[in-house]
Amino acid sequence: MNRLKLKLLFALCLLVIGGLNAQTFTNPLLPSGADPYSYYKDGYYYYTHTTGNRVDLWKTKTLDGLKDAERKTIWKAPTATMYSKEIWAPEVMFLRGKWYAYFAADDGRNEHHRMYVLENASADPMKGEWVFKGKIADPTDKWAIDGDVIDFKGQLYMIWSGWEGDKNGKQEIFIAKLKNPWTVDGQRVKISTPKFDWEKNGDLGGGEHVDVNEGPQFLVHGDKVFIIYSASGCWTDFYALGMLSASAKSNLLDPASWKKFNQPVFQQSPKNGVYAPGHNSFFKSPDGREDWILYHANDKPGQGCGGFRSPRAQKFSWNSDGTPNFGTPVKPGESLASPSNRNIN
Repeated sequence: MNRLKLKLLFALCLLVIGGLNAQTFTNPLLPSGADPYSYYKDGYYYYTHTTGNRVDLWKTKTLDGLKDAERKTIWKAPTATMYSKEIWAPEVMFLRGKWYAYFAADDGRNEHHRMYVLENASADPMKGEWVFKGKIADPTDKWAIDGDVIDFKGQLYMIWSGWEGDKNGKQEIFIAKLKNPWTVDGQRVKISTPKFDWEKNGDLGGGEHVDVNEGPQFLVHGDKVFIIYSASGCWTDFYALGMLSASAKSNLLDPASWKKFNQPVFQQSPKNGVYAPGHNSFFKSPDGREDWILYHANDKPGQGCGGFRSPRAQKFSWNSDGTPNFGTPVKPGESLASPSNRNIN
């Protein structure tokens, strides 16, 4: 066999092997599940979403394996407490050597929603004991949901969606420093309020209306810190993602450090059959080379905030100015390449 034939045979073998190793998945990742969150560590995705009366955690090596993944209830709400019901938007993350779970809960009355924290010292969050650390709140102790935490330049920060006062009508984004993963250090600072028309779709009927900024998520890239948040009511098809940006060198507790972008950065695509995409989180591919967004959405218009919402994931890129480019929500059932795992055993 001559050298050219050997080269062609070798190339063909590489293509076959590559095809066998190639992994794909389709959205949605699960039939239903709102407010999805994923944290990648030591070869596994640790995934969670809103279940209502408990905090469940999934463990999987691949996104397409989520449907068959190991699943465990890591905390069940006790009865007759201020945090027994309406458990929303849990996030499970690894901070400073331990695992923490953040979630919002109430006693059955929405105005009593506050945020709470669990802690687990085990290396594997599916094992060990999850300890209830209690409520995490700033001194005002106002209505609060959708907490997200970051360890940035050695300082812990928490962002969340809250009320200025004690009545519903407007959800805004607040930030505060943390003394440790379960204790707020100092006053909260408001950094975003619904301002643009696309943030103010929130009619509930009967003359009631709510403007919404919620589900904030930190995203750091280069010399910038972004907060991607959900705008308008989740009960509308206009639920979409907005963006705040600050210099990584700025004081993140100064409202003047944050710039709000005047257009949504991710929104419904009737053409692709995706409605009300929102309440996102972010994760890296196993090899750290790709950035991914995880979000929930509906398949049909008018499906609102109920059980029709399902988790989806897609890769995103970066614009030349350093801002994220999330593109358009991918059509359900479309085959997508799984997150890159080159050189990962």
